[in-house]
Amino acid sequence: MSSPEQRVRHFQDELEQLKARLLEMGGLAEEQVRLAVKGLVDRDRDLIARALTGDGPLNALHIEVDNRCFTLLALYQPMAVDLRAIVAAVKINTDLERVGDLAINIAEAARQYVGHAPVKKLIDIPRMASIAQCMLRDALDAFVRRDTDLAQHVLDEDDALDALKTQIFRELLTYMLQDPVTIEPALDLILVSRHLERIGDHATNVAEDVIFMVLAKDVRHHSAEGS
Repeated sequence: MSSPEQRVRHFQDELEQLKARLLEMGGLAEEQVRLAVKGLVDRDRDLIARALTGDGPLNALHIEVDNRCFTLLALYQPMAVDLRAIVAAVKINTDLERVGDLAINIAEAARQYVGHAPVKKLIDIPRMASIAQCMLRDALDAFVRRDTDLAQHVLDEDDALDALKTQIFRELLTYMLQDPVTIEPALDLILVSRHLERIGDHATNVAEDVIFMVLAKDVRHHSAEGS
């Protein structure tokens, strides 16, 4: 029978492996988004096809991480910050899997878009993608390092993403009003901007989970403001 010290050490080792798997998932999800957006911008059907079919490893990790979390809960009955870390990992796992789904949605819209003449030079969509990917990376780094300042930075970045989405919508609406031929491809681009905004939302979910994990403070819906 293992000693209490060995159990603690084994638990911490398992927790580190769990974090490593979540980082791996985050890297895969981010790469899927990068492929889909690059395929859109470059009008590269091969890249788009890769983005559409590349979510197998992400889905496999999603199942593995859930199993790891439930095993840790069952075997160790962790308390306080360790319990919050595992609960956060379960939620983050779901957010990352959904980012993978959104990357596929972007690739599907991109596939539709490249069947038409380009509406305009794409500048703000790659900018949105860059911000969303950076938010996701920072949120996961904050989780691994238990860094609430970095998590707060992720929450603050969400406004820039929302502003770009609004700007893209207004600009594309102008094109659609001027030329009905642009309506269908412009709607594809509006969909892409919405999917990128949702990726930012998932990154903010992760950041909120980090703050709850470390401080036991719920900042969803800004409910902690003024408290």
